[in-house]
Amino acid sequence: MDFEGQGRAERLSRLIITLFGAVGLVWGYVIQQFSQTVYILIAGVLLASILTIPPWPIYRRKALSWQKARPEAQVTTPGSEPESSKKKKK
Repeated sequence: MDFEGQGRAERLSRLIITLFGAVGLVWGYVIQQFSQTVYILIAGVLLASILTIPPWPIYRRKALSWQKARPEAQVTTPGSEPESSKKKKK
């Protein structure tokens, strides 16, 4: 998922949850059942999760071009010298 895809997923999830929350609140008020409000909100959260958590292709339209890996340098531990600077003992 690229950077713009993350923003798109965030906006979509907020929109879905807000709409389902508003509809659930109105419906729960009309039928005087708070549990229906909660059920509708949970359905919105599940739908938003299904649509935004997996890395769908819609969220990968502008992929980043990564830099190539650097060649590995000789790694030395603290207190030791690189192989080339060590003196050979006879």
